[in-house]
Amino acid sequence: MEKKSVNTRGIGLLGVLITILLFTAFTPKGPAPLKVFILAGQSNMVGHGEVEKGDRGNLNYLVENDEKGEYRHLVDRKGDWKVRDDVFIYFNHQEKIHTGGLTVGFGANENTIGPELQFGQLVADHFDEDVLIIKTAWGGKSLADDFFPPGAAGASGYKNRPISPGDTGYYYVQMLSIVNEVLGHLEDHVPSYKGQGYEIMGFGWHQGWNDRINQEANDAYRENMIRFIKEVRKDLGVSNLPFVLATTGMSGWEETHPRALSLMEAQLAVADFPEFMGNVKVVETRDFWRDAEESPANQSYHWNRNAESYFLIGKFMGESMIDILQP
Repeated sequence: MEKKSVNTRGIGLLGVLITILLFTAFTPKGPAPLKVFILAGQSNMVGHGEVEKGDRGNLNYLVENDEKGEYRHLVDRKGDWKVRDDVFIYFNHQEKIHTGGLTVGFGANENTIGPELQFGQLVADHFDEDVLIIKTAWGGKSLADDFFPPGAAGASGYKNRPISPGDTGYYYVQMLSIVNEVLGHLEDHVPSYKGQGYEIMGFGWHQGWNDRINQEANDAYRENMIRFIKEVRKDLGVSNLPFVLATTGMSGWEETHPRALSLMEAQLAVADFPEFMGNVKVVETRDFWRDAEESPANQSYHWNRNAESYFLIGKFMGESMIDILQP
């Protein structure tokens, strides 16, 4: 009787494929890389939005008069400030390192906020993975001098090595030094970090006052900012790193000074640079201005220390960042 042959080779391949699929489906994945964001700039990135001081415009006032539920997520059921356990901040301010879960008090002192508060809320909600925000900001610093990128100084970089405050580019170098230091010791700042690696996801910038009061710095701002973005991407090793800039919109739409207007125009124009289309966004902040009568102080260059202004800057920076990150 004739024997029929059986194609055992095909069955074997099928079995291997099934085994691979089953192994992939039921093998637990390792922890996903930590998501890292960098926030940088001058005093308004440091943050001077008051939590308690003043009769109006502080964060307590906003929460207590929150008819639309915009601030409800900042407090727990007892009314205490909520501390998130999925997003962490590192801020070395005036040689005092401040780290921990996202909450109020990561501004200039423990009773102030900056854009980091609502920015952090939004990016943390966007990701399943934990988030780290590295904040590098110093008051009274210009892009034309303190944050001046090496590439803008010429092919060979800085004429003199920036080794002390006041040297051209000193705070650009400090910014990168702090970022690299933190990234090298993530286990010290993120409790959940177990060596799973990290991804630098985006960069936020809020600065401009010191460039808008100097004509030469004002004239060079757009080109300096374009070079700054390119240099940061190169130095961090992340091409097309998403950038979000918040304009220096203090005084609101009633601002008429030519330097202030031209500085904001320069900032808004950065996103139109062909290389930046789709990966750089600029937030117009003049809508966020609140008059002194509605604020804790009459201090225009610090947004009158109004917590709502800083909250909105962080909110719209966060939304713009997510817009870039979404496919």
